[in-house]
Amino acid sequence: MRIYSWNVNGLRAIEKKGFIDWIKEEQPDILCIQETKIQREQINDKLNNIEGYRSYFSCAERKGYSGVATYTKEEPISVSYGIGIEKFDNEGRILICEYDNFMLFNIYFPNGQSSEERLSYKLEFYDALFKYCDNLKEKGKKLIICGDYNTAHKEIDLKNPKANSKTSGFLPIEREWIDNIIKRGYIDTFRYFHPDEIKYSWWSYRFNARKNNAGWRIDYHFVSDNMKDDILDAEILNEVTGSDHCPVVLILK
Repeated sequence: MRIYSWNVNGLRAIEKKGFIDWIKEEQPDILCIQETKIQREQINDKLNNIEGYRSYFSCAERKGYSGVATYTKEEPISVSYGIGIEKFDNEGRILICEYDNFMLFNIYFPNGQSSEERLSYKLEFYDALFKYCDNLKEKGKKLIICGDYNTAHKEIDLKNPKANSKTSGFLPIEREWIDNIIKRGYIDTFRYFHPDEIKYSWWSYRFNARKNNAGWRIDYHFVSDNMKDDILDAEILNEVTGSDHCPVVLILK
């Protein structure tokens, strides 16, 4: 099984760049997308009814902002649109699909760059989400938590770590949260299989960053440690364009 995650930076925008044809050619078993920037009334039939897939959308109350969607070949047992905390759920950042063998969290983590208030919101979001996940893990659930985490973990995960040491997305307090996730028993699947590989999943639109591969790895599939025997590999598809991010993939046995 191949589970893809991709911040598309606007679903309507990427639809015009061959998004549906890419899905039909690539045939992911599950595709989680973030930053859809779409409201329910704006979802057209082509986006809602891709052949062979069921689709689920969590939309933000604010128009043109945030949002996640999951396309899946297998119908989930259940679908949840949040974790029961209004200030997080109303931004359309969380979509949870339960399957027979695991629960899949499609998450668009907040960006902390705009203000101290948003940085605090981001850190509170991390805390609330992983408390929710820990509770499920303690009950024996297997979890996959994928999406745009908006944080690079180690210096290997971005091109210019020193220049960005005071930039949100690579602040010590944000990086410590990724440490915390790992300490709580979750595995960064790309680093698990590729501990020394330099590969990025996001590039600024400025300064020819993608052309020069001056990027950041901020898109992840974390899995609960009780899934260690179920994972086969993880990939970053640098060659796929259409957004400032590229897709990342988790392969299950």
